[in-house]
This record gives sequence, structure tokens and C-alpha cells, in this order.
Amino acid sequence: MKVILLLAVFIGIATTVSAQQGLEVGDKAIDFNLLNVDGEYVSLEDYQDKKGVVVIFTCNHCPYAQAWEQRIIDLHQDYAGKGYPVVAINPNDSNVVAADSYTAMQQRAEEKNYPFPYLLDAKQNIFPAYGATKTPHVYLLENIDNEFIVRYIGAVDNNYKAADKVSETYLADAIDALIAGEKPEPESTKAIGCSIKVEDK
Repeated sequence: MKVILLLAVFIGIATTVSAQQGLEVGDKAIDFNLLNVDGEYVSLEDYQDKKGVVVIFTCNHCPYAQAWEQRIIDLHQDYAGKGYPVVAINPNDSNVVAADSYTAMQQRAEEKNYPFPYLLDAKQNIFPAYGATKTPHVYLLENIDNEFIVRYIGAVDNNYKAADKVSETYLADAIDALIAGEKPEPESTKAIGCSIKVEDK
């Protein structure tokens, strides 16, 4: 009986750990319905006519997010017309970092003239479902028969410090591979950035 009980506890722990890991390459992406800076709500369902979506968890205050910001804007400009638009999601709790409040998001989007939605994960239930841990953290999704499948997870490229020093354009290469009908290589890289801010309960 003790063995069965211990086994049940172990399975329960293993299941919990597995559930916390989020999405992996090949998984079906989890839909969301989040508030955009324009006051409207945006979900993955809104992109059923696209080849895919580049979901990027990012924010205002993080220096890594700021360093990649213009490259993310440029990437949207390059690939939205090819069927792969960017959707940015701020996962941070503004009670922890006031600079990531909804009002501050609106200001940032206006200042930088974001050409893509900038959504607030207000209940902070989307970023853990995806498994995002950093800002920025990239999830490239491919639309297969109206289901969004994860094809690449990780960083935008290999040099946040300087765009002119980038030698590996991971995300752009992954999108190019999908457009060519090929498998991205690599399928995942390590996301580099600030930790996602959650208020201690």
C-alpha cells in the first residue's frame, strides 16, 4: 500500500513538473484573448488567414527587450507581408515593475510606432502556459489546418548588444525555413533576457 501511495505521489509530482514546462516544438499553441494597447482584444483565432504568428513575450523596462526592440519591429515589417506577423505580449506584473503598466505599454507602443499588437497578459496565465521565462522569449507558430503549431522557441538572434554584430539570425532563419517548406534548424535556442516579473503572494 505504501509503495502504491508513493508511486501516486511521484506521478503527481512528475505531472506537475511536466505541466510547468510549457510548450515544446511540435506542440499545438495555446490560444489567448488579451487586451491590446488600442483597447481591443486579440487572439490567435484572429490570425487564421495567416501562415503563422511570431509570438514574442517582451516588455518595456528590460534592457534586453529594448535592445531587440527595433529588430523585432523590422522583423514584423519584413515578414508580416509573407504571412508571419509579430504579436508581442507583456507578461510582467506592473505591481512589481511600474514601467510595464498598461498605460506605459500604450505610451511605448505610440513612441516606437509599433506595427504589431502589444498585448497585456494581465492574469499572467499565458506566459507560464507557453513556458516563457524571459523577456524577450520567442515562439514561432505555423498555421497547419487552422491549428497553430510551435516550430521554433528561443532568442531573436545571437547578439542582443549590437545588431551589426549578429552572426546567427535564429528567428528570421526559422521563418525562412517554414516559408521554404523546411524544418527550422535550430528548432530552439536559449532565450536571453530579464526574468518575468511576478508579485510574491
